[in-house]
Amino acid sequence: MSDLKVDRNAKTLRELTLEKLREAIVQGYFRPGARLVERTLCDELGVSRTVVREVLRHLETEGLVDIVSRQGPVVARLDPTQVSEIYELRGLLEANAARACAKNATPELVEKLRSIRRKIEDAFARNAFAEVLTQTESFYDVLFEGAQKSVSLSVVRSLNTRINRLRALTISSTGRGEESNREMNALLEAIERGDGDAAFEASAAHIRRVAGLAQEALSQSSEPE
Repeated sequence: MSDLKVDRNAKTLRELTLEKLREAIVQGYFRPGARLVERTLCDELGVSRTVVREVLRHLETEGLVDIVSRQGPVVARLDPTQVSEIYELRGLLEANAARACAKNATPELVEKLRSIRRKIEDAFARNAFAEVLTQTESFYDVLFEGAQKSVSLSVVRSLNTRINRLRALTISSTGRGEESNREMNALLEAIERGDGDAAFEASAAHIRRVAGLAQEALSQSSEPE
């Protein structure tokens, strides 16, 4: 991300700033542990200090920012224990939703999921990783809605920012797109067949693999464990 300047349009300035700063942290523009100096952010984003403060407080609730004594706001570090817990919870919720989605599957639902899968594959082919993240969120939104798991979806949405941050760690790694596409298409095929057990296993296997990739990426990073 070479330009953080906010484009003023129909959204509120606060919403635009929140999106920009969230994306910058998720994609690694600001590294874990980096100080987020309000004056510098005002200059880079082109917004007031009041807006920056509101956004930083919001990002703290999302787990992306920590307020450190005598330092102020910093980018939250990725803790391996918390990462394991996030993937454990995500695995349980997504696998159960996949099973329910397969049982509830209709041709219209399957086609909607397939359409999103095509967009994800195309984005991977273009190395458009931000688009991959956006479309992947959309895929799971449709899956959970098809499963009629609204409470589970609300829990996953509360974790989405941190989940996307973990996805961003590995999304550009060699073979990541091919493996992900293969696994997610296996999941979609199981849903189309109405095979709940196969959908559960396909989802669980995918989460196990990406959880391992994320932990490996963390261990190779400069972040202290």
